[in-house]
Amino acid sequence: MTQQHYSLDDLLGIMAALRDPQRGCPWDLKQDFASIVPHTLEEAYEVADTIAREAWNELPGELGDLLFQVVFYSRLGEEQSRFDFNDVVQAISAKLVSRHPHVFGDKQLNDEAAIKANWEATKAEERKARDAAATSALDDIPLALPALSRANKMQKRCAAVGFDWNELSPVVDKIREELDEVMEEINQPERDDDRIADELGDLLFATVNLVRHLKQEPESVLRRANSKFERRFRAVEQMLTERGKNCQSSSLAEMDDCWRRVKQQEG
Repeated sequence: MTQQHYSLDDLLGIMAALRDPQRGCPWDLKQDFASIVPHTLEEAYEVADTIAREAWNELPGELGDLLFQVVFYSRLGEEQSRFDFNDVVQAISAKLVSRHPHVFGDKQLNDEAAIKANWEATKAEERKARDAAATSALDDIPLALPALSRANKMQKRCAAVGFDWNELSPVVDKIREELDEVMEEINQPERDDDRIADELGDLLFATVNLVRHLKQEPESVLRRANSKFERRFRAVEQMLTERGKNCQSSSLAEMDDCWRRVKQQEG
């Protein structure tokens, strides 16, 4: 059987059929903007996971799932006479052209730093145009962002207006300072969980700042650490199994010995 080859127009038509009041899918028909959001976030993470696993043969399907979310929102917007898919395309196209004057115009931006500065300045102008009351560099950073990503974005915004260290040393010093403050709270005669939480938050925020200064993305760095820990811990479990034991029947010293052996094997 010859496989059907679909186009973007076909996808938009499929979406319209799914939302048809008489013949559409009951599940799709009961969705609204808010109800789709969790699925959008899930699909975005599945794309990230597929890339992390380098499962390139799966990526088109996962990207298709993510694209479907955009098409779904666009269909809802069209039904409510708010916007349609063409408006979405228009908005992103205009934004990209506006933010890349060195590609689509005659502005000279000679290095990455100049490009980033222009990008942030253009975004600030766009925020001001959307909301005349916007006065802060931190306006419109989504609260729903993962905490690490939001901290990173806030720090980048502040850096763009000059509120940032130019050297690494004070960034590291700040982490040490925050760690000392955590320990100071822990060592109080009566522990205050709220104060400890505040100090731990400051320590995490300062650590994100170090990650940013080293030109890394905190979410990616932590995902990498999670994957490494999972790989090593599974190896520890396997090593214990080969000894006829498991975590529950092993002492911490035994598990730590396996952990060190796993690390040595990885080099």
